[in-house]
Amino acid sequence: MDLVLIGPPGSGKSAVGRLVAARHGVPFVDLDDVIEAAARRPIPAIFESEGEAGFRARERAAVRALPPSADSALARVVAVGGGCVVDPRNRWDLFRGRRVVSLWAPIDQLLRRLRGGPARPLLAGRDPGVVLGGLLDERARWYAAGEPVDATGRLTSVVARVEEVLLSPPLRGTSLLRAETAVGRLTVGDADALPRLLEALGLLDARRVAIVSEPVAWRLHGERLAAAVTAAGLDVVPLLAPRGESAKTVAAYRRLVRAMAAARLERGDAIVAIGGGALGDAAGFAAATYLRGVPLVQVPTTLVAQIDSAIGGKTAIDIPEGKNLVGAFHQPRAIVADVSTLSTLPARQRRAALGEAIKYGALGDERLLDLLEVDAGRLVRGGRPFESGAVAELVERCAWAKVEVVASDQREHAGRLALNLGHSIGHAIEAAAGYRRILHGEAVAHGLRGAVAVGMAVGVTPPGRADRIERLLAAAGLAQQPPGVPEAAVREHLRRDKKHAAGRLRWVLPTGSGVVVRSDVPEDAVSAGIAAALAGAPRAAR
Repeated sequence: MDLVLIGPPGSGKSAVGRLVAARHGVPFVDLDDVIEAAARRPIPAIFESEGEAGFRARERAAVRALPPSADSALARVVAVGGGCVVDPRNRWDLFRGRRVVSLWAPIDQLLRRLRGGPARPLLAGRDPGVVLGGLLDERARWYAAGEPVDATGRLTSVVARVEEVLLSPPLRGTSLLRAETAVGRLTVGDADALPRLLEALGLLDARRVAIVSEPVAWRLHGERLAAAVTAAGLDVVPLLAPRGESAKTVAAYRRLVRAMAAARLERGDAIVAIGGGALGDAAGFAAATYLRGVPLVQVPTTLVAQIDSAIGGKTAIDIPEGKNLVGAFHQPRAIVADVSTLSTLPARQRRAALGEAIKYGALGDERLLDLLEVDAGRLVRGGRPFESGAVAELVERCAWAKVEVVASDQREHAGRLALNLGHSIGHAIEAAAGYRRILHGEAVAHGLRGAVAVGMAVGVTPPGRADRIERLLAAAGLAQQPPGVPEAAVREHLRRDKKHAAGRLRWVLPTGSGVVVRSDVPEDAVSAGIAAALAGAPRAAR
């Protein structure tokens, strides 16, 4: 087993790591020393000649070159630079199979230590307090993935605290991100659903837990998690809902809340949703309305749920007049995204989720667009993207993008509307299909093409951006054939879209670097968008 020390600049990773390694008679690896040896010059000189991007590339190479961690007693201690954890692939390679300890200290102590230490390129020429405060805010969710250790006081005292952690049983799985947000605690990890679920339930201090799932998710994940929650001493009430959009009917909702009443669930109990996006919507709406609100924990087990629907507190059921027309805002207390659950998904579900992922890239995440251009086809097939960390990075980037948008607009008054890119026509297609035959992400992909056509018609979507989105849809194998729904039905459902204000539909349209919301879209542009969405891929793109 390797011990990996992470934490902000000045937290003492190198000093603590050397002493822990010496006390146990094992090698110590300071990743910054490895980088300097390979470059044959000090880190400030690397920053000066290659910039931060060049240094991060060397850091990434050094992480990849670390030998695999032995699954035994402590074999090696590794200390990494404060910014190493920013790259999701570094955390994927560093954290899995290793014990990760995060050293923490107040900012005033960090600054005091930094003043007497070597030069730090990221602090050079700027106010150290302002820069370090910003770094701590930005990186807190990644540092929190490790087991926390107080790094204040004498060095020997800090080492003793680290060794106490080493003597304790390790948590199951690997945490990659942990954040307390305005829209609930978000965790992203690999095979860590159980400890994070138990942690969330412990914070709620719930006596009883209603676990809402659907048959396949229950068999693959829910039954095991329910047994573990029971073993932890909680009273579990299992409740099964239908699969897919069938969970979001008025009849299914009625059965669900009546079962909760029959089980005598109380307001202080908790509801845990284990399943995909539709199941999470249905369980969330039940949690929002039963007893006027019961604490909710989301454990999404599909890609579309982990990157989008489980986050943000929008819960709903469908009615024949439209999708999600009956709902409530009800933020979960925690969202537990375990990427290992995604390996059981059928290829079609993984492909459909990429419709939402492309949407997030189009909102302005260029790194996400780059990832999709390389890995879209592989993400559908499975295998290597799970092993390389591409899936974990995809989940993290999309999930955090949604957290940032929703935290500033929880009830969709302004900025959150941007998340509806591709959804106006997409929802209309789903409703026109009777919520059958087409998955949500597949409909969003058609809606994205429609939004691009509308954007080009009104002059806000550059041809280059349109071409890039079209190439990504083709790479993912999305929206390549017509959805097979009547144009008249799509138009009718668009008239009922919930994004109307003052009688006009607010369209979210792609620009060269993000999106713009327009409510002055002329009818000919709407017709162009509907036609593009219903036509399938252009011949040149097939």
